[in-house]
Amino acid sequence: MVSRSYSNLFDLTSGDSPTFGRGGKKLSRVATVAGVLTELDDENCNSVGSDAPSSVSQERMIIVGNQLPLRAHPRSDSDGGWDFSWDEDSLLLQLKNGLGEDVEVIYVGSLKEEIDPSEQDDVAQTLLETFKCVPAFIPPELFSKFYHGFCKQQLWPLFHYMLPLSPDLGGRFDRSLWQAYVSVNKIFADKVMEVISPDDDFVWVHDYHLMVLPTFLRKRFNRVKLGFFLHSPFPSSEIYRTLPVRDELLRALLNSDLIGFHTFDYARHFLSCCSRMLGLSYQSKRGYIGLEYYGRNVSIKILPVGIHMGQLQSVLDLPDTEAKVSELRDRFRGQIVLLGVDDMDIFKGISLKLLAFEQLLIQHPDKRGKVVLVQIANPARGRGRDVQEVQSETYATVRRINQTFGRTGYDPVVLIDTPLQFYERIAYYVIAECCLVTAVRDGMNLIPYEYIICRQGNEKLDNALGLNPSVPKKSMLVVSEFIGCSPSLSGAIRVNPWNIDAVTEAMDSALIVPEAEKQLRHEKHYRYVCTHDVAYWAHSFLQDLERACRDHVRRRCWGIGFGLGFRVIALDPNFRKLSVEHIVSTYKRTKSRAILLDCDGTMMLRSSISTTPNTEAVGILNNLCRDPKNVVFLVSGKDRKTLTEWFSSCEKLGIAAEHGYFVRPNHDSDWETCVAVPDFYWKQIAEPVMKLYTETTDGSTIETKESALVWNYQYADPDFGSCQAKELLDHLESVLANEPVSVKSGQHIVEVKPQGVNKGLVAEHLLVTMQQKGMLPDFVLCIGDDRSDEDMFEVIMSARAGSSLSPVAEVFACTVGQKPSKAKYYLEDTTEILRMLQALATASEQSTRSVSQASQRVIINRE
Repeated sequence: MVSRSYSNLFDLTSGDSPTFGRGGKKLSRVATVAGVLTELDDENCNSVGSDAPSSVSQERMIIVGNQLPLRAHPRSDSDGGWDFSWDEDSLLLQLKNGLGEDVEVIYVGSLKEEIDPSEQDDVAQTLLETFKCVPAFIPPELFSKFYHGFCKQQLWPLFHYMLPLSPDLGGRFDRSLWQAYVSVNKIFADKVMEVISPDDDFVWVHDYHLMVLPTFLRKRFNRVKLGFFLHSPFPSSEIYRTLPVRDELLRALLNSDLIGFHTFDYARHFLSCCSRMLGLSYQSKRGYIGLEYYGRNVSIKILPVGIHMGQLQSVLDLPDTEAKVSELRDRFRGQIVLLGVDDMDIFKGISLKLLAFEQLLIQHPDKRGKVVLVQIANPARGRGRDVQEVQSETYATVRRINQTFGRTGYDPVVLIDTPLQFYERIAYYVIAECCLVTAVRDGMNLIPYEYIICRQGNEKLDNALGLNPSVPKKSMLVVSEFIGCSPSLSGAIRVNPWNIDAVTEAMDSALIVPEAEKQLRHEKHYRYVCTHDVAYWAHSFLQDLERACRDHVRRRCWGIGFGLGFRVIALDPNFRKLSVEHIVSTYKRTKSRAILLDCDGTMMLRSSISTTPNTEAVGILNNLCRDPKNVVFLVSGKDRKTLTEWFSSCEKLGIAAEHGYFVRPNHDSDWETCVAVPDFYWKQIAEPVMKLYTETTDGSTIETKESALVWNYQYADPDFGSCQAKELLDHLESVLANEPVSVKSGQHIVEVKPQGVNKGLVAEHLLVTMQQKGMLPDFVLCIGDDRSDEDMFEVIMSARAGSSLSPVAEVFACTVGQKPSKAKYYLEDTTEILRMLQALATASEQSTRSVSQASQRVIINRE
C-alpha cells in the first residue's frame, strides 16, 4: 500500500508514484486467523512514540532481509499452489539460534519465486501462520530495477571499490533505479508495520539492499528499536563520496540505533564518511563506539559473522558425505589438493588465483603431477557482461594450464562450474590440504571457516581417509588481505591477490610448512571458529542492540525533515526547545535582567564568509542595551581590539574578550582583567610547538592573542586536522606541565591560556557587580554554542541556590543545537536566536513607548 505521505516523503523523486502496492487486505499485526483484517492508517501511525498499548508480552525480533529464509516449490498436482520449506543455508535462519528460545522471531522479506497476484493473499497467510514469515511481493519490473539495477549495478560494485569510470565498468547512476530502490524499501517498511509492536519489538535489518529502510521505520515510530548490519564492505570516503545519493544513504543508516560491520576497516570508512560529509564526530567510551546524531546516540558494532556449527556437523555425519570423501580420496590418491570455492564474479579473483597456480607449476616443475587445484565456481549472483568476461577468462586460463602441464590421468586444474550439493562441497573441504581464498574484495567470506571445521572432521571421516583419530588435525589457509575474515585468521598466510608472485610463493609455502606448524595453525583457527559461530554473533548483536535502546523510554522524541532527510531529535525530558512566547512573557514582567551572549556561533554564523557581525545583530544588541532594566554582556574568545571595532556603535554593551580575560562594562569604561597574570613568558615555549604543527598541517593557522595562543584547523583536512590536534594537545601539555596555563581543545581549535580564565568568570563578575549595586536579577538569559560556554551555564544555574539572584528569578541557559549540555534549553541555529532576541528587543521598545505615553498623559492631566 502506498503511503498517503508519499508525495511529501519522496520530494527527491519526480513523476508519478509507482504502482507497486497490491490491493486487498493487510495481514493483522499479530498472527491470528484469517478473517476481517484492519488496515493501519499511515497518517495515524506517523511519528508514533510509545503511547500505543503493547499486545505482545514475549520479546520479539523482526528480522528483515532482501529474501526470506525459505525455499518455494510449485505443486505438481492439478490444484497448483506452492509448498514451502526452510532454507537451511540462509544466514537469517541460522542466526535464530543465538537469540534464545524466549525470543520470538518474525521474518520480513521477498520470495525468490514470482507469485501470481491471485495467490499472494493465501501464500502470505500460510507463511505467517506456518513459518512466521511476512512476504513482500515486489512486481517483477520493479524488482529488476531494484535488485539487478540499483543494488547489483551501482551499490555492489561501488562498495567493492569499482567506480563507473566508463559505461563498461559498473553502472552509471540512474535516477529511475534509485527511485525503484526507495520504493522497494518503502514496501518492506509497510510489511514491517503489519506485524510490529513498536514498544516491545526489536527490528534487525540486513545488508545494502535495505539501507533506506531505517528512515521509513523511524518516521513511523520515533522510538523503534532498530539495528542494521552491513554484510558487504563499506568503501573508503574517496570512493563512497562519488555516489550521488551519498548523504541520503548515510542519514538513513543513522536512523538506526546500532549499525554493525564485519571489520574495523569497514566501520572506520563509515565513520570517516559521516565526518567528512555530515560533520559528525564519533566517540569511544568504555569500549563502545558511538555517534551523536541530533541527540540520539548511534552505536557502532564491529563483529564478523560466524558459521552454523550444528549444520556443518550434521552434514559431516551424513553417509553421503563419507561416500563422497572416499570417492575423492581414490580420485586424488597420491596428489596434494589445493581448493578454491568462489562465486563466478569479478571480485573473487579466480583468474588471479589460476595465474598464480600456473606460475607455481612453471617455477617448481617437481610439483607437476603432484599438486592439483580444484576450483569450485558457484554461479554469479549478478548478471551482465562482466560476469561473461570472468567466465571466458577463467575457461581460457584453465584450458591453457591443462594443455601445457597436463598429461594422461592428470589435469592440474579441475574446474567445477556445475551446482554441487552441500555434502559434495564439504567432501572437497575434507580432502584439501590447503584452501585458497584470493578475492580482491569481499565483505566477509565464510569459506575459510567452513574449511577449518571440515578439516577437523569426525571419526567416520578419519576412517574413510585412513587417519589416526589421536593425531592432531591440520589445515592451511592462504587468504586475501582484502576479505572480512582475514583479520580473525591470524594463522593464515595473508596475501595481496594482485601480486601474482606473492600468491605463488604463498602456495608453495603452504605446501612445505612443517606438519607440527600446520597442526598448531589449525588448532588456533578451530578454537576461534568454534567460539565465534553465528549464534555468538547474533547473541552479541542483540545484547548491544538492547543496550543501545535502553534510554528510549526516557527520551522525548519528534521527527523533523522531509524525504530521506528525515531524522528524529531525541532529548532528555529536562532539555527542551526554548519557547519564544514563554521567554517574552517572562521578560515583560521582570524588572532587573542580566543577559550574557556568546559571539561566534551564536550571534554570528561560524561558517559565514563574512567575519563581522551583520547590522541586524548589532541593531538588536543596541535595542536591548537601551532598556534600563537590562545589563547586556557579549562574551567572546576574540581579542579586545576586534570586538571594539565590531561593536563600537553599542555604547552601553558590556564586552568580555578572550574568554573573559579582559572585561569592559560599557564603551566609556576602561578594560579590566579578571585574572592577574604577571608574565606571558610561556608563549615562547608554546608558539614554536604550534608553528611546527602549522607547517605540517595544511590549512591550519595560529591566532596570537594578548592572553592566549590558539591553533585553528577549521580549514584543514578534518581527519588529519583532528589527529594533529590530539598530538598537539599532548605535546603542549607535556612541555607546559609546570607553567600556570591550561591547554584546552575546542571546536577545530587547541588553545593555551592562563589558568582560571574562562567564560564562567564573566558570569560571576556580572552577577556580583549587579548585586553590589542592589540590582538582584530576576531574569537571566545566557546563550552559547560550544564547550567554552558551558562554564557560563554552570555559574548561572548554580547561582539560583545562592544570594546573587532574586528568589523568584527566571533563568534561561540556552545552547545552540541539540547536544549534551548543562543548559536546559536550546534553539536550532543563529537565525532562531536572532529571532528570539528581536522579540525581546521589540518587547523593550513597546515597554519604553508605553512608559513614555503614560508620562505624557500625566503631564497633560497636570496642565
